[in-house]
Amino acid sequence: MKEHIADRLGVILKELGVEAQVKLDYPENPEHGDFSTNIALAYAKKMGMSPRALAENIVDEFKKNIPESVASVDIAGAGFINFKIKEEVFAKEIVSIASAGAGKIAHNYGKLAVNSGKKILVEYTDPNTFKTFHIGHLMANAIGESISRLVEYSGASVVRICYPSDIGLHIAKSIWALEKHKDEMPPDSAPIQDRTAFLGKMYVEGTRLYESDPAAKDDIDALNKVIYERSNPAINALYEKGRRWSLDHFEMLYAILGTHFDEYIYESEMAPVGLEVVKAYLAKGVFEESEGAIVFKGEQYGLHTRVFINSHGLPTYEAKEVGLNMTKFKKYPDTEQSIIVTANEQNAYFKVLIQAISMINAEQGAKTRHIGHGMLRFSSGKMSSRTGNVISAESLLADIKELVRNKIAERKFTPAEAEEISNDIAVGAIKYTILRSSIGGDVIFDSAASISFEGDSGPYLQYSAVRATSILAKAKQEGIFENADISVAGTGGAILLPEKVSLLEKLITRFPDVIERAQHEYAPQHVANYLITLAGAFNSFYASQVIVDKNNNFSAYYVALTKVFVATMTNGLWVLGIRVPKKM
Repeated sequence: MKEHIADRLGVILKELGVEAQVKLDYPENPEHGDFSTNIALAYAKKMGMSPRALAENIVDEFKKNIPESVASVDIAGAGFINFKIKEEVFAKEIVSIASAGAGKIAHNYGKLAVNSGKKILVEYTDPNTFKTFHIGHLMANAIGESISRLVEYSGASVVRICYPSDIGLHIAKSIWALEKHKDEMPPDSAPIQDRTAFLGKMYVEGTRLYESDPAAKDDIDALNKVIYERSNPAINALYEKGRRWSLDHFEMLYAILGTHFDEYIYESEMAPVGLEVVKAYLAKGVFEESEGAIVFKGEQYGLHTRVFINSHGLPTYEAKEVGLNMTKFKKYPDTEQSIIVTANEQNAYFKVLIQAISMINAEQGAKTRHIGHGMLRFSSGKMSSRTGNVISAESLLADIKELVRNKIAERKFTPAEAEEISNDIAVGAIKYTILRSSIGGDVIFDSAASISFEGDSGPYLQYSAVRATSILAKAKQEGIFENADISVAGTGGAILLPEKVSLLEKLITRFPDVIERAQHEYAPQHVANYLITLAGAFNSFYASQVIVDKNNNFSAYYVALTKVFVATMTNGLWVLGIRVPKKM
């Protein structure tokens, strides 16, 4: 119905001499209508008319052939045009969705086909071996996973890529300290958390001495080259052990967070690739020699200079990124777009990198997009893995999970149920807090508010879905809706439609539009904010209406509405990477 109205307005504008693609918005106040457009304000000057006069002309023409679904058209203010849709249109749409079958309800409502046939790569999380998987990685994971799911919901084929850092100076710092504390090293049988915590402790010590002791700095710089060249068997053994511990721990965390990567490309593998590409394009003038190093001078593009091969002849992170980009497009030559999600502290870095890539391969550069996100902050301020002040993702998850356990302690759950429920709620609480705000801004995390079952929180959304699901279970026992005639005629054995619908029906029909906008802007917050409004509308409906009642002629419709609400909420939460618990 929205597209029909927009198309009709486009035809009217064309007849008035204006070529335009009309966009309809949703009025902030539902009393103003179901759809609104500002086309009269946008094109009045071009037409040599006042916005109000142009709006009146448009409405007059629209009413000559008004769509059957439209109840009324009005002009508001200086020239906004508002449309009200007939109540039965929303009611019929709800029953139509509810009657589409379990597969469509569970998986397809809200899905689009705008990117059908396209392949999009999304790289995110990118943790560092030998270092703690901290809350910054947790933030990148939540955002990257949600963007991946938004892209999937737009019809594209998504390849999730992780680029773990498994080579570089940070590892040399860790292994240098590790050699001095080999006797304290945990055995392979120790819990994975203990083993990786020890690696993190070594990194902190190595970093401290690298910055304070010139002799240690020289040793670590030399060790970095040894690790890169793999020239010392004893060092290689320490490296392989620490690397495997880190990667195993990462996998355990991904399982908890609900992420599965399709492709792992390791930094160590990209070093020779990047080295070769940078050297080849040095001769072609993309890079320049400077004080024994090879650099890209970005000043001529309004950027800054960065080193791609250092004075020791080793590829820097920048060169490895060039290798990574080449490798991605070689593995997936049909890629439509390659998205990279990192902290926005790297925004300036990626501008230089993408400029360099564009000069190596213009098509690949044009298809590469960096999305920078803010930081997850607490009252103590910004974390730092360099100083050992790091807040691990695992410790945050454990703290929130413990708060949830205490909150549900009096409920009659088995130990296994309590474990699963508290995990799902904790992950949902953290992810929602991250995703409800614009990606580029910092997020202040409030532990108590994050686990509230009421208001602006992930658990509130989960609870709303669980509550509605329990209503459907009761309706199934009563044989309501499942045994009804699913036609919408409103007569005989068919589902009887109410004369008036609530805000809930209208919000549900907006879900595909919300998904499309969020995907187009790579902005999961649109979904998160929509779901909060949707949950509020359902809970208001639930508070004012008995849903399961065999003596109420509209009960089958109310059950259908609840069924579609559950589908919409479940699918929306899936897009955010949040699971709906079986119980709460």
